[in-house]
Amino acid sequence: MKPFLDWGRIGTGQTTTHGTKPQPAQNMLAEIDDREILEKFKQDSSKNWAFAQLMNKYQKRIYMHIRKMVIDHDDADDLTQEVFVKVWHHLESFRNHSSLFTWLYRIASNECLNFLNRKRRRFLVPICDVQKELTSKLENQWTFSGDEIQLKLQKALLTLPDKQRLVFNLRYYEELSYEEISAITGTSVGALKASYHHAVKKVEEYLTKNEL
Repeated sequence: MKPFLDWGRIGTGQTTTHGTKPQPAQNMLAEIDDREILEKFKQDSSKNWAFAQLMNKYQKRIYMHIRKMVIDHDDADDLTQEVFVKVWHHLESFRNHSSLFTWLYRIASNECLNFLNRKRRRFLVPICDVQKELTSKLENQWTFSGDEIQLKLQKALLTLPDKQRLVFNLRYYEELSYEEISAITGTSVGALKASYHHAVKKVEEYLTKNEL
């Protein structure tokens, strides 16, 4: 499958169709040492500085991860703030059982899934209606430079169940290993491989049905 969309250019009206995937998140963020951030955060004199460094390092990636799930900018912006509020309150209790990167993505992923579940429960909205709402926001808020193919690809992803779409995004866009995704989602590697395989098949079937 060819790359869908360069989410790094969202909001500028630029998309990429030249077959280049976005650079893996963990490689882009390797220049700052997480251990230093964690150590400095434990000290009152450098706590604010450490959190600012963490925000500088991860905020954009977390925002884009969330927006790929909830589509709407305002919702993504609000959820990103909620994620970092939780990080502020719980960072001192982080025990290095996983990497800081996967811990942040776990919080963000849970916020996304909880948000979508709340949306359905609050308004008793069927899954198909939530899909229609997200598709409408996709059409109205994103700029595809007239590229109908890219829009159809994104619509195909919105037909997936939320958890499956999350797994697909982490594997395809973030290029994370199944082991890293397992640490984020709490799902076994075997189940993740099966989920990703089924997601790819569903997307291909959607595109074939819609004559892409």
